[in-house]
Amino acid sequence: MNAIATSTGAVTASRAVAAEICTDLRRGEFLDQSFERRISPLDARDRRWTRELVYGMLRHRGWIDAVLSERVRGGLVRLDPDVIDLLRLGVYQLTNMGSVPAYAAIAQTVELAKRRHGLGASKLVNAVLRRTDRERDELNVPAPSEADEALSLRYSHPRWLVARWIERLGEQDTERLLASNNAEAPIVIRPYGIVREQLEAMLEEAGVHVAEAPYVPESIAISGGTTFTELGAFKKGLFFVQDPAATLVTEYAAVPSGATVADLCAAPGGKALELSKVAGTVIASDRSFGRIQRLLANQERLETTNLFPFVGDAREPAIAPVDAVLIDVPCTGTGTFRRHPDARWRLKISDFAVMSALQKTIIRAAAQVVKPGGLVIYSTCSLEPEENDDQVDSFLAENPSWILEPPPEGSVAPELLDGGRLRVLPQRHGTDGAFAARLRRVG
Repeated sequence: MNAIATSTGAVTASRAVAAEICTDLRRGEFLDQSFERRISPLDARDRRWTRELVYGMLRHRGWIDAVLSERVRGGLVRLDPDVIDLLRLGVYQLTNMGSVPAYAAIAQTVELAKRRHGLGASKLVNAVLRRTDRERDELNVPAPSEADEALSLRYSHPRWLVARWIERLGEQDTERLLASNNAEAPIVIRPYGIVREQLEAMLEEAGVHVAEAPYVPESIAISGGTTFTELGAFKKGLFFVQDPAATLVTEYAAVPSGATVADLCAAPGGKALELSKVAGTVIASDRSFGRIQRLLANQERLETTNLFPFVGDAREPAIAPVDAVLIDVPCTGTGTFRRHPDARWRLKISDFAVMSALQKTIIRAAAQVVKPGGLVIYSTCSLEPEENDDQVDSFLAENPSWILEPPPEGSVAPELLDGGRLRVLPQRHGTDGAFAARLRRVG
């Protein structure tokens, strides 16, 4: 099924699905969940095309809105939110998808607007997109004078967040971070029950392009247009998908061989699977029954024998004391914006306080189920101090029987350690963002 030429009614299935995904996002659903559910009727080519459209539009939404605001009389605020999303999808096809002829981008978006909102909306969409196409070579919007506003516009991030990062990281580092957030995230896999060289040979034989992944020699970055779930090596349980930042958290944890480990915020399960290579037993819980299903599916596919998933709340862990606890706590996820471009538009300033309170409860609970001499590994995929260093400093100040203990030498590259804590930054290390602190119960 061709995303450009094949239609369902008068609109291609891919574009109809993209519009429905935008509806799901406005209702509060996460992009990954909506995308996976909505694309099931599409073939592999159309799935890739739809992903490029939806994820790309979200990565450029701020700039697209500025372009539209200059071309919609009275501004975007007067339009129905669904019409705004249709215009965004149309502009992205016109300006960023060279495979799409302008006439197709315009005609299809107009037809979608007509189908969803009637003739009046379709006429407005037609006029705005035709003007945008005519003015394609002069789409620069007025350049702001303030650095935070200029970077916010250029890289399509909320201005308040850009200002916050500039204050902490400086303008240059912030711009590098914003640029990395707008890059396509690679697919990185971890061998399981097979050595890297054997897995590489299997992948190359299947036409997959393989490359090194930063900081984790065993991992493999794959590309080449093949859907990884269709690969024989995937079906045989010989790998799972995990960004190097997540792998580095488990390597930093350096749990003792044969230990009994609890992963209390385990879904979707990559870190629990990684820990199961070293630990004797891994107890993996998550409060979300839906999310724990992904861990169960991976467990079955990889045929792990020492991993025991269950549904449980990390604030009240129903387990006996163990040797080590990993808490990859719920967070704002500011280190994973390249994978989740919807998250930047969903984030609110108040989320930092809400998440911090939840994280504080979880780290206190985790400390209660660690044996004397045992470890708590606190981790996030956030870049924010309230969720990282502040949490660890606060816990250590309140609990004198705990200390920060750096991992054994050689566990991770020295440049990833900051005062004994793991700090992985997208703009410096070419991975997702991650933070971790290894806490030892000594009293």
